Amino acid sequence: MARSFRPHGKKPAPVKTQAEIDEMVRRLKAAQAEASNYRERSLKQHGWICAKCGREFDLSTLHLLTVHHKDGNHNNNPADGSNWENLCIYCHDDEHSRSLLGDYLQGR
Repeated sequence: MARSFRPHGKKPAPVKTQAEIDEMVRRLKAAQAEASNYRERSLKQHGWICAKCGREFDLSTLHLLTVHHKDGNHNNNPADGSNWENLCIYCHDDEHSRSLLGDYLQGR
């Protein structure tokens, strides 16, 4: 008996209407905009200061200030900002490398 290499079991996805596609794109853009503006909200709530080293930032150096998620979950963005802290890029790197170094030293 000869084997068939044609795909079986998969049916083509139903064709979506233009209105369904537009609604899907609108929802995706809204979700992306909400997820990306947590940085602006954190900067307003916590100020332009690194929470670890205390360095102050101005408009020309603001790109060096990042938002750190305390629990590591980038999707956990509460309105009160309790999961965020503003860290300069150096302190942010230090924060994330600490767990890597600890894991290495403990043999994990």
